[in-house]
Amino acid sequence: MEFINGLLGSLTLTNLMFGLIGSLLGTLVGVLPGIGPALAITLLLPITFTVEPTSALIMFAAIYYGAMYGGSTTSILLNAPGESGSVMTTIEGNKMARAGKAGSALATAALGSFFAGAVATGLLAVGAPFIADLGLRLTPADYFALMVLALGTISAVMGQSVVRGLISLSIGLAIGFVGMDVLTGAQRLTFGNPLALDGISTVIVIVSLFAVGEALYVAFKGRFGAAKVIKFEGRAWMTKDEWSRSWRPWARGTAIGFPLGVLPAGGSELPTFLSYNLEKRLAGRKAKSQFGKGAIEGVAGPEAANNANAAGSLVPLLALGIPTSATAAVMLASFDQFNIQAGPLLFSEQSALVWTLIGALFIGNFLLLLINLPLIGLWVKLLKIPPHYLYAGVLTLAMLGAFAVAQNTFGMMIAVAVGILGLLFRRYGYPITPLILGVVIGPMAEQELRRAVQIADGDFMTLIEKPFSVVIYSLLILGLVVPKLWPKIKKRMAIK
Repeated sequence: MEFINGLLGSLTLTNLMFGLIGSLLGTLVGVLPGIGPALAITLLLPITFTVEPTSALIMFAAIYYGAMYGGSTTSILLNAPGESGSVMTTIEGNKMARAGKAGSALATAALGSFFAGAVATGLLAVGAPFIADLGLRLTPADYFALMVLALGTISAVMGQSVVRGLISLSIGLAIGFVGMDVLTGAQRLTFGNPLALDGISTVIVIVSLFAVGEALYVAFKGRFGAAKVIKFEGRAWMTKDEWSRSWRPWARGTAIGFPLGVLPAGGSELPTFLSYNLEKRLAGRKAKSQFGKGAIEGVAGPEAANNANAAGSLVPLLALGIPTSATAAVMLASFDQFNIQAGPLLFSEQSALVWTLIGALFIGNFLLLLINLPLIGLWVKLLKIPPHYLYAGVLTLAMLGAFAVAQNTFGMMIAVAVGILGLLFRRYGYPITPLILGVVIGPMAEQELRRAVQIADGDFMTLIEKPFSVVIYSLLILGLVVPKLWPKIKKRMAIK
């Protein structure tokens, strides 16, 4: 009943308008290379000062979904992923486009995204309340364990090495702890600057890392080169044979993407990679010979996994208040802007908001299908925007946003400093997601740690007293150790 009320609430003219705007903006940022949903949402966070919470969150969620759709267009026609989750689509999609099958590739990407988005949103509606009920039974020690698991696993799987991921996480934790300790009043990492007593705004950090850092990276390094957009004519659709070869990868991609979104797996790169490899292994003789030359299964599966992963990441965000990706962390910051606590109590204290948001995701998913298939030609034309114009606008909006949040030039100075840090991270191959989650989750984890120890009268053994916490820490250790030991174990087994 609550879901029906939420679905009806999402059909108001205002919510539909914000959903449509978000869908269009999301598709736009997905199409444009180098601009992802996290950047788009951070640039729009200042609207939280004037827009009603439900409408703003509907728009942000639509941007998230839309970017998953739009990224495939750039991957297929430009051979450059619009966002990180579309990397695997590039492998087969661009080959199909070069062979004159751009319409089929674009169609299976859009329809697969729609199928995965609809199924995964349904799973979100069913699963999130159950996980929220579980969250109400968790102790502060259990919550601390979950946050450590999220921080540890994401730092391990992101980037070129575990060490680089942990370095990124450590820097994020340090930034998150800047300011005055709320319990003792002690100044931490302020270096005597009174403007830093309130801490560094999460919004400024995220805007600077994505917008300023990306703009500086493009200015110093360059990313677009002389890439040529493949000409696309006609309409995006598939033959009967292509339909039969696509629906199973859609289903398998959804089955892979959604649970890896719920778990702290670090974003959509892993599920799309797993989906691509699964389709390659399961392909018949004819389809297997086409992999690397333009196999439609290699587009259908990863695109479905990509969109299902986006919906899955909203489950821990809404039900537990724990983000498992950079974009989810940005959305958590938007909840904070409205003084709304994401987590188990969200479904009881903000029932109308959360169910309207979930209902709007169903509507938005349908809008995205209508937007993507008929308007492919329009999105292709946007790829011709000169990157220096594009990033000049992004940089201007980012600095204005930093000033609007901090209401002083100190915020802009922080934005420049963090932007330079983002540039260095990109230049030397350090992952940004662990840093962002360190900034967002770090203070939350500290709060839960203190609560747990205070309840136990200073006994730190309370952190590993309950079976739930022990299981979580065991999973973390396995996640860190097994990837290192598995190649050696596999080598020994091969020798025997």
